Amino acid sequence: MNPVLGRRPRILAATTAAAGLLLVAGCSSGGGGGKTTASGGVPLVKAGQLTTCTHLPYPPFQSEIDGTVQGFDVSLIDLVAKDLGVKQDIVDTPFENFKTGAFLNSEQCDLAAAGMTITPERAKNVDFSDPYFDATQAVLVDKKSGIGSFADLKGKKVGAQAQTTGEEYAKSKGLDPVSFESSDAVLNGLRTGQVQAVVIDYPVVQGWLKDKANADAFKVVDNLNTGEQYGFTVKKGNTKLVAAINKAIKEAKADGTYKKLYEKWIGPYDAAAASASPSAS
Repeated sequence: MNPVLGRRPRILAATTAAAGLLLVAGCSSGGGGGKTTASGGVPLVKAGQLTTCTHLPYPPFQSEIDGTVQGFDVSLIDLVAKDLGVKQDIVDTPFENFKTGAFLNSEQCDLAAAGMTITPERAKNVDFSDPYFDATQAVLVDKKSGIGSFADLKGKKVGAQAQTTGEEYAKSKGLDPVSFESSDAVLNGLRTGQVQAVVIDYPVVQGWLKDKANADAFKVVDNLNTGEQYGFTVKKGNTKLVAAINKAIKEAKADGTYKKLYEKWIGPYDAAAASASPSAS
């Protein structure tokens, strides 16, 4: 996910369970750096809305469908917004900002949701929620490539999404991956023969292979358990918003909502995805 120089953030509509509520009147001046507060004293940068930074597209977690941003991450944050009595609003920004916390620090967003792996390095700049998804990396290849496993990638042209853990993993194993800005660009690179294989988050590959044309042309030859867990991020010290996010995740796992959303956006439910232990960050 290379940052695009000069790219301006796009404000996008989000499909939200809280849409239609009349909420601005319930907001007041608050602390924590936010201009207003929501239910429970959670600080918000804009009245009546929970502003989410993301980087598009990254299906099945977030992508623009029929003019609105939808996906697994979006649906989970909708639950947070509903609990706070506001609606979710989404801003599309370069992925680099998620690692530095720039858009959180400048109060352009309340939180970031971008299928983001929890790492100690990133936790220096942002505060993570509890993990909400266990992720693995997949090796996807053209069926005609002759590649049968990750070990076969040596000497081959391999693609990855820039500034992601998939790219970092490939580099750590001695590969020199071709970097693509978005997940769509990664797939296009494989489709057009720019690369012979890609290393990318397995849920993304699951989404691609739902399309018959992709399933006919490509296959997963390896699944790499890198111990990754996804988390949502907030500005350092925003403990009230972290608590609200964690509460929504816990309740969704307990009442079956998480399972329903998982099956809707990702595929057959993996109970391990719901058993992630709380993050230490």
